[in-house]
Amino acid sequence: MTFEVMRIFVPATLAFLIGVLITPFLAHYLYKYKMWKPKGGKIAMDGTAATEFNRLHELKEVGTPRFGGIVVWASVLLTADLLSLLARIFPDAFGTLAFISRAQTWVPLAAMAMGALVGFADDLFEVSGRQGLRLRVRLMFVATVAVLCAWWFYDKLDVSSVTVPFMPGPLELGILFIPLFVLVTLFIYAGGVIDGLDGLAGGIFATIFSAYAGIAFFQNQFDIAALCAALAGGLLAFLWFNIPPARFYLSETGSMALTIALVVVAFLTDVKGGGKGVSVLPLIALPLVATVASNIIQIFGKKVLGRKIFRIAPLHHHFEAIGWPAYKVTMRYWIVSVMAAIAGLALALV
Repeated sequence: MTFEVMRIFVPATLAFLIGVLITPFLAHYLYKYKMWKPKGGKIAMDGTAATEFNRLHELKEVGTPRFGGIVVWASVLLTADLLSLLARIFPDAFGTLAFISRAQTWVPLAAMAMGALVGFADDLFEVSGRQGLRLRVRLMFVATVAVLCAWWFYDKLDVSSVTVPFMPGPLELGILFIPLFVLVTLFIYAGGVIDGLDGLAGGIFATIFSAYAGIAFFQNQFDIAALCAALAGGLLAFLWFNIPPARFYLSETGSMALTIALVVVAFLTDVKGGGKGVSVLPLIALPLVATVASNIIQIFGKKVLGRKIFRIAPLHHHFEAIGWPAYKVTMRYWIVSVMAAIAGLALALV
């Protein structure tokens, strides 16, 4: 058991250390070349200025670089490559620590890398003064990656079912497994807009991936557990520099990579792992779910009821608008995230 535990803690620690070491160099570059939006403010979905958001955050968007997600995915990729290299050179000492494997981690690593690259392009457009990739373009890309991953599950891994709470066995979906996978991915990706307050997204995503590291560990899927642990370590390194005042934002290169990878991990720890990875996802990722739900409710209120339900959506900005300091919103979200992750982990292991 000690050996297996080391397979989790070593990648987490190494990713954290690498993230902390590379951040000063990254931050120097981002500030030197002013890699932030040249003009603050956002436009609401109806085409008008997002007045409440701009009141709260317009000034903060200028002067704080984007691209903070590089810290996370770069530290994870460097950790994975370094451990693989050490395993080849010193197989007796490091052979079991390498976690790049075709059976477990190729797909989530590839999905994370693709999301990171497209998110990087979007961030690059933003800081250059041009409009970032349109929402429909980003959604099409995320859906395309989801289709490819779903096809891999369906055709290569022979997975076409999901677990459902309180059902005696998995629910067989057949070819409908693919659209379900895509819908879940789009939903979780939409929750990536939680990257709106200093430290908020980093703490929440670190908690989520820590929970899935635990689920995968108890399923004996140690490579997936190690990957999730490395992601948590990289996120803690990002969080070290992202607590108020934030040195940079996670931005699209981080949120797109993390949300796509999260969904792949959830499905890998479901039927394939003999567990409940998908059914506990709404609980473990409760802050992301609440973020998306608040946006849907706000749109419903405007379109159907003719009035806003929240002062501003998503929900964390609503709490700001009613007078909560940003740090209070962030810390309370962390608390809720930890409790939801513990509950989800317990439910997954029942």
